[in-house]
Order: sequence, then structure tokens, then C-alpha cells
Amino acid sequence: MNEKVKLTAFSKGAGCGCKLAPNLLQKLKSKLNNSNNFPKLLVGNESNDDAAAFAIENGNAIISTTDFFTPIVDDPFDFGRIATANAISDIYAMGGTPIMGLAILGWPIENLSIDIANLVMDGANAICKKAGIPLAGGHSINSLDPIFGLAATGIAKQENIKKNNTALPGCKLFLTKPIGVGLITTAHKKSLVNQKDFSEALEVMTKLNDIGSSLGNLSAVCSMTDVTGFGLIGHLIEMCEGSDVSAKVERRKVPRLTNCEKYISLDCVPGGTFRNYESYNSKVSGLKDEEKALFFDPQTSGGLLVAVDQNKINEFYQLTDNLQLESFGEITPKNNKVITII
Repeated sequence: MNEKVKLTAFSKGAGCGCKLAPNLLQKLKSKLNNSNNFPKLLVGNESNDDAAAFAIENGNAIISTTDFFTPIVDDPFDFGRIATANAISDIYAMGGTPIMGLAILGWPIENLSIDIANLVMDGANAICKKAGIPLAGGHSINSLDPIFGLAATGIAKQENIKKNNTALPGCKLFLTKPIGVGLITTAHKKSLVNQKDFSEALEVMTKLNDIGSSLGNLSAVCSMTDVTGFGLIGHLIEMCEGSDVSAKVERRKVPRLTNCEKYISLDCVPGGTFRNYESYNSKVSGLKDEEKALFFDPQTSGGLLVAVDQNKINEFYQLTDNLQLESFGEITPKNNKVITII
């Protein structure tokens, strides 16, 4: 059944690339209530963080988030896996541990059978099982486009919550997954992708960012977020602007998927890339024309972007030894440009 359907044919955008442009999102955000009126709301809409955090008893906090999107791959089981890993990632990005997920399903029942939706749910259950959480319920509607994701709940000690606006000058920058997912999946949608390259991207998108729960315990980690629809540069700008700092990025050290340049040359650039560039390019210096498609590439279920105190960096390396991570940049005092690429 899943070999006959081409889910991406039912979506204008793909994965996190279907997000609203950052400048439009800011206009929507201006209509939200002032979260500062709630003393127990530790993280709310005052920043562009990954999830909300609310203080509960015994020094703990509940972390709450939601994320959903249209298909980024054709296989419904894989779509369910990717969307679920992506939604849970926001819990890990805050240094928390997920405890429960609720499914969000929009389905064009006139065009796609409920049996295909069941395969999406099977994929979601597979990832929830890996994360050790129940898929405890959810909500579904009949919609024009297929949509899937989760509302996810997690928990953390209040002092271990990591925010995206607490980076300090001198922090080294790390990324736990390579970028380029948007390029590979767009090539997949256009039937231009090499199967080995697609398999690599699929592995990246379905890999849990569960190391985030352990990173939450480290005082060495000053700030953390995950890289999704706004691309590496977009999410790094959010981190820097929230922290009132800037950053230097060493272009050659940024981890990337295999053959990204090939797919750029084949014009496999998702629309979200151009929206990201229009929103953020004035804040970046040193960017070469040929790098726009990579550094602004919208990621789906991307890696954790981590700012680490260089004086405590051995603590970070001990925890991430199996990932063999290399710093790709550094937080600097605030400059005229938020990001400088060297």
C-alpha cells in the first residue's frame, strides 16, 4: 500500500519547510498574551524558545510543546517516524525528558484511505517506543492536506532547563546532526535523489535527540536549541539575538549531509530556504552566494545546536564522545552583524 501512494504530492511544503516565514511568525507572536503575568511560567512566549516550561512541585518543571507538518517523504510509516521524532525533539532541546505524546492528525479522507493514516500512526508508535513514552491519544480532522505531528509533554528539574537565549561570549558551538535535509528531501520529491543519500537523510531525521536530556544536567551547556525550519543560520540568530551576543561560524566545519552541493546544482532547493534568506540575510556577513542554499536550508528533525562554556568543555566531550563532535564556531560579544561566516 505505501509503495503506491506518493504522500509528498499532497503537500505544497515539506516537513518543517512548510512553516510560516520568520518575519510573519513575529507578527503572529505579537498577538499572544504577556506570559510574564504568570510567575510559574518559567519559559513562555517572551523568547523564541523550543517549548514552554511551567514550575511544579519539588523543583520540577513540566515542558510542553507541539509540532506538526505536511509530508516530507512518500512512505507513510517514515512520515510518522520523522514527524514524531521532530516533535519530541523540542523536549530534548530544553534539557528535558519526554513523558507523553498526543497525536495531531489532519487527513484528506476523500483522497487518502484511513489505512494509510494508520501506517503514519504505526511510525509514530515506533518512535514513541524508542523514546519510552506512550502515544496517549490525540485529535484528528478531515483536512485538504495530510498533516501529522504531536503535542508532547516532558519533565525536567527547573535548574536543568536549557534555553535558547542564555549563550555567553566564548562559548563554543556544536551541532549534533548534519544539515542538508531540505535539499535531500526536495530531491526526493523531484525523483532526483540517490537512494544512499536519501537513506542517510532518513536516518538523521528519525534519530532521536535524546542526548539532550543528559546535556540538561551539564553546567557546561549554557544554551541549547534544535535546528528545524529556520535553518542553521536562522536558529543561531535566534540564539544570539535572545542572548544579546553575536557568533562566528567556520564554514568548513559545519557538518553536512553527503552530496549537498550536487542537489543545489540540480535546483533542489525548498521554498523555505528563500523565505529564511529574506528574513535573515541582512544579519549575516561573509556569506557566499553558493552557501545560501545550505546555511538557510530548512531542517526537519534536525540536530541540537549547543553553546558550551569552553572552560568546562571536557565535561561536554565526555558525554558526547561517541558522537565525535567538532566545534564549528564560537559565540562572540555583540557586533554589527549577528553572524559572521569565516
